[in-house]
Amino acid sequence: MTARTAGETLGDGGPMMARTAGETLLELTGVDVVHKARSGGILTRDRVHALTGADLVVAAGETVGVVGESGCGKSTLARVMVGLQRPTAGTVSFRGRDVWRMSQAERRTVIGSNTGMVFQDPSTALNRRLPVRRVLRDPLDVHRRGTARERDERVRELLALVGLPASAADLLPGQLSGGQRQRVAIARALALRPELLIADEPTSALDVSVRAQVLNLLLELKEQLGLALVFVSHDIQTVRRMSDRVVTMYLGRIVEQAPARAVPYGARHPYTRALFSATPGLLSPIEPIPLVGPVPSATRPPSGCPFRTRCWRADDVCAAQLPPARGEASDGHLFRCHHPVADGATDRELISQAQERE
Repeated sequence: MTARTAGETLGDGGPMMARTAGETLLELTGVDVVHKARSGGILTRDRVHALTGADLVVAAGETVGVVGESGCGKSTLARVMVGLQRPTAGTVSFRGRDVWRMSQAERRTVIGSNTGMVFQDPSTALNRRLPVRRVLRDPLDVHRRGTARERDERVRELLALVGLPASAADLLPGQLSGGQRQRVAIARALALRPELLIADEPTSALDVSVRAQVLNLLLELKEQLGLALVFVSHDIQTVRRMSDRVVTMYLGRIVEQAPARAVPYGARHPYTRALFSATPGLLSPIEPIPLVGPVPSATRPPSGCPFRTRCWRADDVCAAQLPPARGEASDGHLFRCHHPVADGATDRELISQAQERE
């Protein structure tokens, strides 16, 4: 499969890939992830559609923010990117090579060496029985990087890189604060000098007082090391400020990709606008765009547009067919909606429209 930086054609149901300025690092094309879940009787199994038709390109050096409600597929998307989750359908390519056509040993070398992941809760992501020195040496030992002396030196480098003293190497994770543990997790993810770092809700388990420190650290490391960063979070205002491009997910689907400068008021998908309208503001009270109707289940997603059961703009067309990808791939703004919001529409206008449909 040849690496590319954009979807050339935006036809019905076609790929939704935004053009990126840098060299393509990672590309997902039509990726589905379906889990089997037991429901009801012992012999009854539902199919959970965790990810459906995901198209995404991550360019070298860029920051992609991923937002959406709980259960929308953000973490599944992150796991697919680092090779922890095999897609049910579709392809995942790293620098133009299909990850799941590689042998297991080759995949471990290519993906394991070139991608790193920071998980949500450092308390469970780190082995509490191992000292920090062992935690940081493990990736180096598994991939046989350098001599024993060089690996020890790399551990010292990693601690300094994330702002921890050399003495932290002899401590157990339980002897560190939450923020320090997350710094160790970040250091471990960077041990093999990856090109892509994926952070899945990296601050949600931390105290408010240390969240900004960890976010600033991620941004500093991205610039210092020239990393591509995929930042997954519920905190959509933070995502907007940290990212070059914002990806909105709903019920396992990517429904919009937009340059960070275009959100919220330039966002065209109703769900993106509703999501941003519900976030706190310092200068004005929260006036969320009201969403009515049932929240659908991932085991029985609705026909057509997945958001139609809650959308004030939905009609029969939305129920009949999945919206095609629309927008301009060249500027990185694509969305799937039959009746997109007008560019620049205010929240007050959208609130009035939604209230008229109630």
